[in-house]
Amino acid sequence: MAKEEPPSTSKDLQELQRKLSLLIASVQNNSKVVSFMKSPVGQYLDRHPFLTLTLLVFVALSAVPVGFFLLLVVLTSLAAFVGVILLEGLVISVGGLALLCVLCGLGFVSLVMSGTIMVSYMVISSLINYWFSLRLLPQHNSSGDCPLAVKSAHVEGVYQE
Repeated sequence: MAKEEPPSTSKDLQELQRKLSLLIASVQNNSKVVSFMKSPVGQYLDRHPFLTLTLLVFVALSAVPVGFFLLLVVLTSLAAFVGVILLEGLVISVGGLALLCVLCGLGFVSLVMSGTIMVSYMVISSLINYWFSLRLLPQHNSSGDCPLAVKSAHVEGVYQE
């Protein structure tokens, strides 16, 4: 028999689900989100969730390297005003190549992370659906009218004859 969850856990989960639904509704009703989703880019990303997740992970991971690169550009530009133009060109070139290498690596990492997240989501949701289907099965068959029980009784009668 399956153990029953305490009532407080189920109430907490329902409260969490209600809060998440309100948060999602407030984001979806935001005027900027609505205008973006009506644009061709928003409609394309809405039809391709894996690409959207990959793009989101890539942007999140690339924010720090891009920030460091922009800081490097600003600092070397200030140094150029002092007269170190040759050094600026060298540093920006090396920094640009380094940024290119880092962004290519982050693109690959974001692709792998998105795939891992999608596969984990599918596996976990399948396991949860399977677990809940097993928990609900005894509740539906508690009346005693289970077709398998009737069949097994009929088969036992045939063998006893």
